[in-house]
Amino acid sequence: VQLQASGGGLVQAGGSLRLSCAASGGTFSSYALGWFRQAPRKEREFVAAISWSVGSTRYTDSVKGRFTISRDNAKNTVYLEMNSLKPEDTAVYYCAARSSPAPRADWGSSWLYDYWGQGTLVTVSS
Repeated sequence: VQLQASGGGLVQAGGSLRLSCAASGGTFSSYALGWFRQAPRKEREFVAAISWSVGSTRYTDSVKGRFTISRDNAKNTVYLEMNSLKPEDTAVYYCAARSSPAPRADWGSSWLYDYWGQGTLVTVSS
């Protein structure tokens, strides 16, 4: 399984970006896919996750109401729509895939995920 993240860039505070994560090399009907981010000098943190089959979602509190995760099963692609961006959203964003079903309560744990993409940099200027 290969994950290719894209869509990062430089945006002003209050602006929007849409990240994409294209998956290849496997079937994903039973997978969940998550977005994590890592800011300079900080640990990687969970952002959002979605289940491929049902479309259930989970978000970290700091992005609720601003970010939306969605998927296109036909394209094997997951999106992260980011609105009202803040300077503290600046980070490298990684997508990750879970290869088998797992409790939604665990989706925020990085250890849960089997495959990781290369990351895409999001910079939000003040």
